[in-house]
Amino acid sequence: MRPDALLYPAPEGLYCPEGGFYVDPVRPVEQALVTHGHSDHARPGHVNVFATRQTLDIMRLRYGDGFCASEQAAAFGEELLVNGVKVSFHPAGHVLGSAQIAIEKNGTRIVVSGDYKRRPDPTCAAYVPVACDVFITEATFGLPVFHHPDPMDEIGKLLASLRQFPERTHLVGAYALGKAQRVIRLLRDAGYAEPIYIHGAMEKLCDYYIEQGIDLGELLPATIESRDKSAFTGAVVIGPSSAFADRWARRFNEPLPAFASGWMMVRQRAKQLGVELPLVISDHCDWPELTETIRELHPAEVWVTHGREEALVRWCQLQGIKAKPLHLVGYEDEGD
Repeated sequence: MRPDALLYPAPEGLYCPEGGFYVDPVRPVEQALVTHGHSDHARPGHVNVFATRQTLDIMRLRYGDGFCASEQAAAFGEELLVNGVKVSFHPAGHVLGSAQIAIEKNGTRIVVSGDYKRRPDPTCAAYVPVACDVFITEATFGLPVFHHPDPMDEIGKLLASLRQFPERTHLVGAYALGKAQRVIRLLRDAGYAEPIYIHGAMEKLCDYYIEQGIDLGELLPATIESRDKSAFTGAVVIGPSSAFADRWARRFNEPLPAFASGWMMVRQRAKQLGVELPLVISDHCDWPELTETIRELHPAEVWVTHGREEALVRWCQLQGIKAKPLHLVGYEDEGD
């Protein structure tokens, strides 16, 4: 079966006409297969949603019980039949519950990566390579300039800053799903045993991670009204980057703004955000990991989506691999 007859871009997202479903659709559809819980991939309003149990739980936490009319949970590696098309979910290593989706019919298998990373991360299941004829890869950091450092080295910078500026509250901006919990766990693995304060927007998700067996240590609400401002002196406070632009952040004692993101490699971005301590910690693959993954899978074709598509397409072509950009719209960098 021709790959572009099995799956192709539509205004709603990647569409499988044989199965009558979309992958990570950007608008409400009858049947949606969802790779993970970030809001640019998991949107409310679909009739039927197929996803991992953890992704479905996360969607419910974010959108409420009515996020879809019906749901079906898929275990990793479990094979489902959707209108005659074989579908299976496999770990993507991006955030808790994140999955690649394999779609197969008449001897043709396409794997949609969703967002994925190859670095070890104890807060989610590690990426598993899945053999395929066509690999649809993200390219968020799909330029040769992007080489992410060891995340423990970045956490070392945060710990060094805490020692250097013990009088200041270190405000760490991190996305509420995945990045916040990963930063907390990295701090714990680096030996930081003090309470970590979290913004209210992160409480439900952190609680869910803990319910799923991920040890985050002692977490306390970062609520100034309920405690003396001096209690945050020398403390780590983690919150969404949006909260750091309002009065909430300015209430802390001599706040030192930090931000955990792969985009902190770009100095201008850090400067624009007013970040004093950029932490290059990404939940996506960097350029070497993207290219190594393609080499490892050795698919007949690579389709590249949301990100720096053209550079990765060109690299594939130079390796003798057929490749094309998909030019999908509606996918941002919530989990970078």
